[in-house]
Amino acid sequence: MRKYHFLIALSVLALDRATKWTITHRLSLHDSIPVIPGFFRIIHAENPGAAFGIFADSPSEWKVGLLIAFSIVALLIVSLLLWKNSHRMTTTGIGLSLILGGAVGNLWDRLISRRVVDFLLFYVGRHQWPAFNVADSAIVVGASLLVFEIIFTKSPSQPSVASTEN
Repeated sequence: MRKYHFLIALSVLALDRATKWTITHRLSLHDSIPVIPGFFRIIHAENPGAAFGIFADSPSEWKVGLLIAFSIVALLIVSLLLWKNSHRMTTTGIGLSLILGGAVGNLWDRLISRRVVDFLLFYVGRHQWPAFNVADSAIVVGASLLVFEIIFTKSPSQPSVASTEN
């Protein structure tokens, strides 16, 4: 099953790279294309910070290095967890695969250009969600799957309700 998990991660990476390449080659920085007026547009934005633009305005020289180091540590942990838990197809394995593919996609940008290309922008009036990309989406969906698994899946060591009532 490991090959399927890593294939999921590779697919996320390929889709992320293809979409970011298309955006950078078809749209000038800060240009946009309305898709659903008043709600969604495709833009070309670059984020030198972390998620949601955190640290984007920080002038610190160590910011990018720290973000890269954190990404590498996170990748190693996710890869190790995926390797250990990929004996069968599970929600956990799929979640970790999505996180791995997304993390590699954003790390790639940081290593090459020191900033991440974002292009999906949702907004209502003057209120908007920070721009994001395929890698960000995969990380959020993967993390959501892990949270779902933790909250709603009963561990095999827990007795069922029926057996505790007897």
